Amino acid sequence: MSTRLIYFAWVRERIGKPQEDVDLPDGIETVADLLRWLKSRGEEYEHALQYPDVIRVAINQEHVEHREKISGAREIALFPPMTGG
Repeated sequence: MSTRLIYFAWVRERIGKPQEDVDLPDGIETVADLLRWLKSRGEEYEHALQYPDVIRVAINQEHVEHREKISGAREIALFPPMTGG
């Protein structure tokens, strides 16, 4: 089953695309697993996700912690830290 990954702000700029549909390999069970796997997909991903702890994630439009399971996710969005005031 394919999962849509959506990238925002500088995560999108560094990866070079706004979104993609991926088939996640076996063993990718949590948000943390996903971020580790994405970092291994190439230099642009490694650059965008070099500090995975600061990346905010939403599964099916609901913000989640990195330990959250991703099984059944149709959409996973990755955001840089929020700034502004």
